[in-house]
Amino acid sequence: MISPKAFHAALAAQGVDFLTGVPDSLLKDFCAYVDAVLPPEGHVIAANEGTAVGLAAGHHLATGSLPMVYLQNSGLGNTVNPLLSLADPEVYALPMIVLVGWRGAPGVKDEPQHVKQGRVTPAMLDAMEIPYQVLDGDPEAAAEAARWAAATARATNAPVALLVHKGAFGKAEEKRPAREVPATMLAREAAIRLVTATLPAGSTIVATTGMISRELYESRGALGQDRSSDFLTVGSMGHASQIALGIARAKPDAQVVCLDGDGAALMHLGGMATIGTSATGDLLHIVLNNGAHDSVGGQPTVAQQISLTAIASACGYDVVAGPLEEEAEIRAEVARLAQVPGRRFLELRVRPGSRADLGRPKESPTENKAQFITRLRG
Repeated sequence: MISPKAFHAALAAQGVDFLTGVPDSLLKDFCAYVDAVLPPEGHVIAANEGTAVGLAAGHHLATGSLPMVYLQNSGLGNTVNPLLSLADPEVYALPMIVLVGWRGAPGVKDEPQHVKQGRVTPAMLDAMEIPYQVLDGDPEAAAEAARWAAATARATNAPVALLVHKGAFGKAEEKRPAREVPATMLAREAAIRLVTATLPAGSTIVATTGMISRELYESRGALGQDRSSDFLTVGSMGHASQIALGIARAKPDAQVVCLDGDGAALMHLGGMATIGTSATGDLLHIVLNNGAHDSVGGQPTVAQQISLTAIASACGYDVVAGPLEEEAEIRAEVARLAQVPGRRFLELRVRPGSRADLGRPKESPTENKAQFITRLRG
């Protein structure tokens, strides 16, 4: 396997002095290492992959040095516009290395939302005319790929990519110390159970991708509750709130709830402005804020360094509440907001992490959709 420390050293030897991106499960140990060892001026965890390309572009413009952008291939779509209309050699000609975790690579078993994305990833890079090499865990080949990527990016004044297979990176040699949290703070799964138990029966719930959808699914099973009112957004990070708003606008008499994550909310923060200024739709938008990208390694977000409630207020939500941590307060506020019309926002602060034995939905996405629309349209 590739040592994160050695690979970063290989990049640094080629003059790569700035890294930015969105953490990925296949890159989590490399991401954890650079997050632990690099100073703030050398590393930024970006809100989304497209903004990471913008940050890298700005760094190169200011310094002339070579930046790296890291991401999961499911976020490649967020980079298409800035890679082609900003960094491309036919526009501004900005060199950078793009490190891509290759989820759903052909022949590798993965979740449904990654299979198609993995199959077409090389074709997407080919279509964008971005040269790439594949890292499969060979340390010497990885060091050579770092040299190739840096030389090619500089020679062409353009982005180049390194596709990383599952299991290519070994354990991070250094990690940021775990953040201390109050002992009274609820685990996210416990908060989800509390919310669903408090909401009116039959509420329509749209859950964001990753752990939140998985924990909602597990909670329903543990409590013997009907799952047909839940839409589990297994992919398309950051878009669950807009799915929920679309449903709420089309079904004005429905009680629609979005269970969102802080990383997902930050990724497409403009969605909050769309919700807040919507003239119709009865929607309760709940952000479970643990300050971490929990599904891909627990790398930090900035969501607990800013005020999501102030943003929601500025975006025009009819009612804004939180942040809340205590069980009794959460139960009372969810019960109150369930009876209030309009667009409502609630921030809940929860513990990072999840159960090691957390399961995954047994139904396919299309089976979930069929159950969901049968109840929703019935």
